[in-house]
Amino acid sequence: MKIQIHNLNKAFENRVRLGIMSILMVNDSMDFNTMKEMLELTDGNLASHVTALEKEGYVHIKKEFAGKKTLTTYSATKTGIKAFNEHLDALEKLLKDRQ
Repeated sequence: MKIQIHNLNKAFENRVRLGIMSILMVNDSMDFNTMKEMLELTDGNLASHVTALEKEGYVHIKKEFAGKKTLTTYSATKTGIKAFNEHLDALEKLLKDRQ
């Protein structure tokens, strides 16, 4: 039996990106520090993975100031939500086909 993996989205193969999208699927938005703590990442690691997802059009990054500090928040775009749901559907189908 062949395993159909062509419907899996390469953008979500990385565990960090999978974690970012999972968090954003259940929250309207998430700030940088909370996301970093939840995923136990460094600043640079989180920033690079979010940037990769932003380039795909899956995440929207909003930067504003709270006093003198930058407040960065992330949210999933409609495209990102659709792509992530399709990825999850492909994973579920892959698992069902193996049973």
